[in-house]
Amino acid sequence: MTHSDQPTPLQSRASGPLTGKVQVPGDKSISHRALILGALAVGETRISGLLEGEDVLNTAKSMQALGATVERTGNFAWSVRGVGVGGFAEPKAALDFGNSGTGCRLVMGAVAGCPISAIFDGDASLRSRPMRRILDPLEKMGAKVVAGGEGGRLPLTVQGARDPLPITYKTPVASAQIKSAVLLAGLAAPGTTTVIESEASRDHTELMLKHFGADIMSVQEGQHGRRITLVGQPELHGATVVVPADPSSAAFPIVAALIVEGSDVVLSDVMTNPLRTGLFTTLREMGASIEESEVRGDAGEPMAQLRVRASKLRGVEVPPERAPSMIDEYLVLAVAASFAEGTTIMRGLQELRVKESDRLEATAAMLRVNGVKVEVSGDDLIVEGRGHVPGGGRVATHMDHRIAMSALVMGCASDQPVTVDDTAFIATSFPDFIPMMRSLGAEFS
Repeated sequence: MTHSDQPTPLQSRASGPLTGKVQVPGDKSISHRALILGALAVGETRISGLLEGEDVLNTAKSMQALGATVERTGNFAWSVRGVGVGGFAEPKAALDFGNSGTGCRLVMGAVAGCPISAIFDGDASLRSRPMRRILDPLEKMGAKVVAGGEGGRLPLTVQGARDPLPITYKTPVASAQIKSAVLLAGLAAPGTTTVIESEASRDHTELMLKHFGADIMSVQEGQHGRRITLVGQPELHGATVVVPADPSSAAFPIVAALIVEGSDVVLSDVMTNPLRTGLFTTLREMGASIEESEVRGDAGEPMAQLRVRASKLRGVEVPPERAPSMIDEYLVLAVAASFAEGTTIMRGLQELRVKESDRLEATAAMLRVNGVKVEVSGDDLIVEGRGHVPGGGRVATHMDHRIAMSALVMGCASDQPVTVDDTAFIATSFPDFIPMMRSLGAEFS
């Protein structure tokens, strides 16, 4: 189970200044990839700072089911002994990814390059989400979908390729999940697998593949795109991975500190990969005080300490080409925009419609029910900021952890409390969100 059978509502109300130093959980994207590549490597991979939320733990269980040895060795510390590229064993039962689209789609890619069958399943939310655009390139590589729901929905059975084919594939949208699935399948193919993106998506898979010993190259393609080439059938070696703090999780205390008067919050070791920091760029354009210090890096991923102080924000226009670098952060950006002075226009958000919920409509509904003027125009979100939010609404989360956290952040500074209908799903990505926010001074009850 990925949530309790009984909803767990929560109310957030205006608090005094938020203060303190915290470290948000390890990055979810890096955690998934460290487990999967550790399982495809030869030897031991040691991971520290792993996000121990339900999504990542389901990926760990799937790696065990596919034949890798996966053990927790301490707090956020894990060891993986891999089976080598193409070495997955056929699992005895369905692989259950709960609420995690990332884990499910990446493992589909890894399984597609192995001569095994595996059943992929998840919770009601994940079963409703489209998989066809992941399956299309994998089928070109020789994998087959032998059973599945309408439109390639879960539960479905993937028969991996006995002799996977290298392909050149142009992604239809900027999606790290599509790119990563193709690259993970391409590990087992002879020759060179190429992925072409017209808009660059987050590059964690490329950086980590290199860290594990793969021969991979990424070059600019056009104005905003990338061409990634991977030489197949490498022997990946076990590696040490330090997982930086997740910028998508850091987004919530950052926005809370910006909108609650007098706040001064420090966050440690936050990933600052430029393909993940569109939110920080946008907030600074809005007038946010976000200072970086103690910059360092691991496995190709930069990280820094961030100091965030309450700021008067102004409306801005966010260009569509920034969407891939902040796709998960638009929900909480919409909260910041609600407290800004003036109009904020967020363009090109079509990808939000195929997340845990239709996040575009769910975000607009969250704002409207709390007295914010908002419009969805095509794939654009337009928020009329008035410097304050009336609040007083009850937010429907639609089983979506980011809607729940964004609404709780809104309540930290709204005129009236904000109620969230169910907070159980927060555990999928940020199990300690509520106690951490309370430790900074947030009032949740």
